[in-house]
Amino acid sequence: MNLQLDTLRQAYRNGDTTPRQLLLALRAKAAALNPDYHLFIHLLSVEELEPYLAALDGRDLDSLPLYGVPFAIKDNIDLAGIPTTAACPAFAYVPQRSATIVEQLLALGAIPLGKTNLDQFATGLNGSRSPYGACPNSVLAEYPSGGSSAGSSLAVALGVASFALGTDTAGSGRVPAALNNLVGLKASKGLISTAGVLPACRTLDCVTTFTATAREASQLLALTARLDPRDEYSRANPSWNDGSAFGAPRPLRFGVPRAQDLEFFGCEEGPLLFGEAIARLKAAGGEAVELDLSPFLEAARLLYEGPWVAERYSVAGELIEEHPAAVLPVIRAVLAKAPAVSGVQTFRAQYRLQALKAVCDQALEGLDCVLTPTIGRPVTLAELDAEPLLRNAELGYYTNFMNLLDYAAVAVPSGFMANGLPWGVTLFGRAFTDQYLLGVADALQRQQDPTLAPPTTVARNDRARLVVCGAHLDGLALNWQLRQRGARLIEATHSSRDYKLYALAGGPPLRPGMLRVADGGVAIALEVWELPSSELGSFLSGIPAPLGLGKVQLADGRWESGFICEPYGLEGALDISHLGGWRAYLHSRG
Repeated sequence: MNLQLDTLRQAYRNGDTTPRQLLLALRAKAAALNPDYHLFIHLLSVEELEPYLAALDGRDLDSLPLYGVPFAIKDNIDLAGIPTTAACPAFAYVPQRSATIVEQLLALGAIPLGKTNLDQFATGLNGSRSPYGACPNSVLAEYPSGGSSAGSSLAVALGVASFALGTDTAGSGRVPAALNNLVGLKASKGLISTAGVLPACRTLDCVTTFTATAREASQLLALTARLDPRDEYSRANPSWNDGSAFGAPRPLRFGVPRAQDLEFFGCEEGPLLFGEAIARLKAAGGEAVELDLSPFLEAARLLYEGPWVAERYSVAGELIEEHPAAVLPVIRAVLAKAPAVSGVQTFRAQYRLQALKAVCDQALEGLDCVLTPTIGRPVTLAELDAEPLLRNAELGYYTNFMNLLDYAAVAVPSGFMANGLPWGVTLFGRAFTDQYLLGVADALQRQQDPTLAPPTTVARNDRARLVVCGAHLDGLALNWQLRQRGARLIEATHSSRDYKLYALAGGPPLRPGMLRVADGGVAIALEVWELPSSELGSFLSGIPAPLGLGKVQLADGRWESGFICEPYGLEGALDISHLGGWRAYLHSRG
């Protein structure tokens, strides 16, 4: 059965199956797959499933957005009454309360199938570092699933869960998505609560979702992005990043790393596949802009070469010191230098990270998002066994900097290699542009699968577009009001042929009034500016009557927010429509 959210909901509505029938069948399927894929550490028994199924008895399908939706939980995320192991049996504990994200999903009607396998203590990007068994790839068994959220990616890829929860500190929710043909959303830090999640690096950790499509990831994020009093690192979701922000991306500018910053570790197919992804994003209306990725990559190196390894040690260090054999040798090797990290080193690294963030943030200012490969090249399980630290580090080349720099990111499928192994790209951008990034990811998916329904709305991010027609035009008297708020000029264009332009009475400064009319209208010269959404309110509060903000139709049919004039304000105004724009009028005055 197709387990995608909307399809499953329709199957329940049609009476094709029931949650009890489906979950028991999926449990049997998962049990059959587990000996080969090691995807579950704890698969819920029939008896353990029953309370969740019974909670749906008599409930109306329409009252629960995730009614009967099966999901899997990475085993560093608490499910009440079920051991949390972090893939380390000696560390296991039984939580009395579920993680906040799990509580949210249960309240929405979703049903947990079990706890999934992971790289021990979520330290790894490959899925082979677990005493419960290495997780092979869902397509080619000689390759790893990717990690550390290995079992969670397999649960969705192998068709036993509609979605799965993972975590991401350095790429654990994106690398396995790329290797298993899934969408992996690493939302902005704090957007999804980490209360009840065993930390890897508490200051960096994010809960992630694995889904088949970007649309499903958007639906889940809209349901779960909530400020959580249980989580000191929780952050409120701005209104521009709610569920309605998911949509078809309007013309966008996306960054692409310079050739000298790209690294494919000898893989000949990687550059070709990445080139195809760039071409698809251009075909979806994007403009590619070269980006210096070197400061981002320098930040990435801080994660394991800097003091943040000590933050990981704060979780597993006591066990390593008292019972070293309980922790896998490769994990001990990763954390070996942590006890020697000093406070001075820590602060110096934080200062360097802040300096790099200032440079990176500036690089993103004129961009809607950045496109990178998710991994440079896939590595085999044999290669990982021979050189575990080197090969794992290669998998994180494009992922390690995201959380350190506080960016949102989504991994999206982008093709297949000649051997059939999935390959993917990552879209990243400023914090709290998650729904916008998912809209761009959806556009990429629809380029490959035209059967996916297009969104009916336009994607929004943390920038607002504003159409100006008068004194706010570039270089004119009031343009400073835009520029001091960080606005940039997007395009010079015209309105549709449905407007009249007037020179209003009064001044200085001289001001135009633009009015939509049924007959006799002309195209008016305009500019489209973009400014941070957080600055829009202060800008609008300074607009004097009779002007206001409304929707203006552009020559290509788009509607954007812009200045319009109340009809009463035209008393004593001069009709200057025949001049075609405010600049022409000013020029006519000499």
